[in-house]
Amino acid sequence: MDRLWSPWRSQYIQTFGTAEEGKGCVFCEALASRRDDEMYLVKRHRGCFTMLNRYPYNSGHLLVIPNDHVSSFLDLDTSVYHEMTEVVRDWLRVFETVVRPQGFNIGSNIGRVGGAGIDQHVHMHIVPRWSGDANFMPVIADTKVISESMDETLRKLRNGFTGLESRYSDPA
Repeated sequence: MDRLWSPWRSQYIQTFGTAEEGKGCVFCEALASRRDDEMYLVKRHRGCFTMLNRYPYNSGHLLVIPNDHVSSFLDLDTSVYHEMTEVVRDWLRVFETVVRPQGFNIGSNIGRVGGAGIDQHVHMHIVPRWSGDANFMPVIADTKVISESMDETLRKLRNGFTGLESRYSDPA
């Protein structure tokens, strides 16, 4: 195996991610703003909230985010962790009714090295998938085609959740 030595990179690696620490958390800002439509905050639950990903992989790419600003599921209160997993199930029911995907990707990227774009506030992704939603555009043109506006998706998902009984709905 060939090795390329670049010792000057160690300074970059040691400070990776620290430049953004002075910025506020986009999730905490969205939760505090009360400008839900503008922030694409779909639903407030008791200990968490859901919002559309501003840089979606697919139409309907939803984030489940704890209200508490923590970087690890290990730091979450157990009741909030359980709530988040139940909220994922609730949203799967909504997706099945409202947009009828043929599959889902569900998961989290933990830490910068684990692929988290926002690594200081842990969150879960729900990505609805359809046959044919992956095509040549990202490979050839570095472009992802999203089939619906975020405003329309926001409206559909909110309306879909309205009819769902959930023990984790925020009464406010």
